[in-house]
Amino acid sequence: MQVMEKKKFKFKMPGAFSILFILTIVAVIATWIVPSGSYSKLSYNSAAGQLNIKSPTGTVHKAPATQKELTKLGVKIDIQQFTSGGITQEISIPNTYQRLKQHPAGLDKITSSMIQGTIEAVDIMVFIFVLGGMIGVVKASGAFESGLLALTQKTKGREFLLIALVSILMVLGGTLCGIEEEAVAFYPILVPVFLAMGYDSIVCVGAIFLSSSVGTAFSTINPFSVVIASNAAGINFTQGIVWRIVGCVVATICLLFYLYYYCRKVETDPQSSYSYADHEEFKQLWSVLSDEDAHTKLSFSVRKKLILVLFIISFPIMVWGVMTQNWWFPTMASSFLLLTIIIMFLTGTGPAGLGEKEVVDAFVNGASSLVGVSLIIGLARGINLVLNEGLISDTMLHFSSSLVQHMSGPLFIIVMLFIFFVLGFVVPSSSGLAVLSMPIMAPLADTVHIPRYAVVTAYQFGQYAMLFLAPTGLVMATLQMLNMRYSHWFRFVWPVVVFLLIFGGIILVAEVLLS
Repeated sequence: MQVMEKKKFKFKMPGAFSILFILTIVAVIATWIVPSGSYSKLSYNSAAGQLNIKSPTGTVHKAPATQKELTKLGVKIDIQQFTSGGITQEISIPNTYQRLKQHPAGLDKITSSMIQGTIEAVDIMVFIFVLGGMIGVVKASGAFESGLLALTQKTKGREFLLIALVSILMVLGGTLCGIEEEAVAFYPILVPVFLAMGYDSIVCVGAIFLSSSVGTAFSTINPFSVVIASNAAGINFTQGIVWRIVGCVVATICLLFYLYYYCRKVETDPQSSYSYADHEEFKQLWSVLSDEDAHTKLSFSVRKKLILVLFIISFPIMVWGVMTQNWWFPTMASSFLLLTIIIMFLTGTGPAGLGEKEVVDAFVNGASSLVGVSLIIGLARGINLVLNEGLISDTMLHFSSSLVQHMSGPLFIIVMLFIFFVLGFVVPSSSGLAVLSMPIMAPLADTVHIPRYAVVTAYQFGQYAMLFLAPTGLVMATLQMLNMRYSHWFRFVWPVVVFLLIFGGIILVAEVLLS
């Protein structure tokens, strides 16, 4: 008689959607437990040329847009930052926190916040859909496979060089213009290349998402992070820039060494990959070359070369638009769509063309493949909506500010680093956390006689150390796109988080002691 073997229970980390659903429930519960409260909010009405001051209870009164008025409110920011459009979001007014009647969220908020968050993320979602459609058409044309085969042959024996170049470019994009969500656009180009070189999904995320995030953590002139935060802190963003540049260089070198160590480990023993358990699924999802068609796709036709050129130039055009023309997702989506239409025409026409129906189907199929990624971004925003509408975000900020008063300078800045680490989970938007926290936190630096730019630096290091991990940020969308488990990513990234907190802490203490 055969005895059936009893199966052992093995915990498996939930997927991205399940994690965000659980966190939404936790956020709703928190609105019942954490006291509600709010600061008064200050904004500039450009049409009327006046300041709007909204009290915690919601009443609004107007005030003249003068420096004297800001001084009276205790807001140490140049009035030109408001009148020139440098600060467009509401900022918190110091010393105005007020406890309010509890605003607990109902059970219906679990689902309605998901819907509302998705609606608010529609601009990013449209961009991702257009990008997916473009990828689908380029794949259908065969141009991508041809270029990929040629590239892997030319880089044979120097595989890590491409990883290093991509990482450095991503760091520069992060530190100069805050490339984060935009980095999603680079996966379709680079992941099949890295896969053909023998690397795994971890290397792909490390070279793109992690590298751009390291650059953003050490932002030098990033307008969405250090510039907004410095403006809200009442200082020029060039203050402390030398520290950030030095930190960025050191962090980039350490990142490259870490990636090199992991790449060599995977090259030596593919089973040592942290994501080896899913390597077959990853290969099926992203590999675009097969042994049967490798020889037929080795040679480019002029048409395929033109398609590939149009596909590749769309990305530097996007970076140029973001850095110099203040493009946002609708404009980026429009530029991608224009080039996609041209690519569809080249793919569908001619003797070897696929025809109108085939290229349209390729666009639709490509867009539909990224529906999951788009929904993840919307669901993450829904969690922040629950916290904000429950009026507990400002309560967390008020509690955090009360912790650091009357401390010594070095201790103050280290505690501030970890406060921003926690707040990065609650408010994963770099610009959102800057305008929410800086008017409250930056003046506290004056009370312990340290420069305000140290608080701005602590905000950068703390928030981005959390954003490497936080499901409320971009990481879940990235992992969903590559079908990677969160547990695999955590195993790879936790040393980087520890490095950022320790190295960042050293820089912060040095800023305080040498100021």
